[in-house]
Amino acid sequence: MEENVGTGRRKTAVASVRLRSGKGKIDVNGRAFTEYFPLEIQQLMILAPLAKIGTQGSYDILVRVRGGGIEAQAEAIRLGVARALVQGNETLKHTLKEEGFLTRDSRKKERKKYGQPGARKRYQFSKR
Repeated sequence: MEENVGTGRRKTAVASVRLRSGKGKIDVNGRAFTEYFPLEIQQLMILAPLAKIGTQGSYDILVRVRGGGIEAQAEAIRLGVARALVQGNETLKHTLKEEGFLTRDSRKKERKKYGQPGARKRYQFSKR
C-alpha cells in the first residue's frame, strides 16, 4: 500500500502526516479526529487541502502531532496534509500553492530580552 508522508510546522507544533488511500478515517495521536479537534473551524482548516482538490473521504490520514497549542497543531497538520498530497501527485502543487496551503507560517514567539519584562515591553521610566 502506497503511503505519502508530509511534515508540517507552526510555532512550536510539529505534525507528521501519513496519507493512505482509504475510506476517510482520520486518527490524531491515537484519538478520533473529531475528539481531538472538537471545533468545526479547526476540522475544516485541516481538511481544506483535500476539499480544494475534491478528494475528501478518499484518504485515511494518520497524524502524530506534538508541541504548541491546538490551533497551531491544526495549522501544522494542514501543511503536512498539503505536502503529503504533493508528494503523491506533483500536478497538485500549483493548485495548493495558490491557496497558500504549502506556505509555512514562520512567525514565532520573540524571545524575552534581559533588562526588560518581555520581548518588547520596557520597565516604566521614571524621570525623577
